[in-house]
Amino acid sequence: MSTEEAVQVAEADGRDFVTEEDVQSVESTTDRPEWLPEKYNTGEDLAKAYKELESKLGTKEEDIRNSIIEEIQNEAFSERPETVGDYEIPESINSEEASDNELFQWWANHSFENGFSQAEFEQGIQMYADAISQNEPDIEAETQKLGDNANTRIEAASMFAHKIFSEEQIPAIERLFESAEGVMVMETIMEKMKDSSFAADAQATSGVSEKQLREMMNDPRYWKDRDPLFIKEVTEGFQQIYK
Repeated sequence: MSTEEAVQVAEADGRDFVTEEDVQSVESTTDRPEWLPEKYNTGEDLAKAYKELESKLGTKEEDIRNSIIEEIQNEAFSERPETVGDYEIPESINSEEASDNELFQWWANHSFENGFSQAEFEQGIQMYADAISQNEPDIEAETQKLGDNANTRIEAASMFAHKIFSEEQIPAIERLFESAEGVMVMETIMEKMKDSSFAADAQATSGVSEKQLREMMNDPRYWKDRDPLFIKEVTEGFQQIYK
């Protein structure tokens, strides 16, 4: 079939002979699929070219993706300090204590890894401080609950506590004095013990009893006139009993 077509090609050229080139030309035309572009000789050439193009496109997409990620990171970290150690410690925080505080160091590392700015870093610290302060007692308010002679009552209760409790127990006892109710509890203990041998020893040592001192605290010179000498006498009386 290819030979007949080659003869036709030769006759079309005005020749009465057929060359090898005519035969090859016919065979090439006959074997070539209609869908194959002219610039490719075989389907394998087309498949190879497609794979090369696919590889180039894939590489380009990856470069674009990496470029976008890098741009996003640069934007997100634009206000972050150069190193984690460049975060400035707020004036409200003791810098020496912060350097050894594991929680503070964790927050600094967390802030750096997430690209937090100095303002965001300080905001986190302030939020933590506010949360802690909510659980702390209002010492001023608790003191006001004890009345005008609050300081004397607190001092007397504190001296009493140091008199009867061990050093290991004192930290727990001192937490009682963070509230007015705690001071009153200690005063109740003091009252219950006034008739004990402890109270007897205290009276013998000071020459004045706790009951007498409390009566003196009800004297107008103590709570109304605020007589300095009279107040001093009451204070020293308690100091003698619970020193």
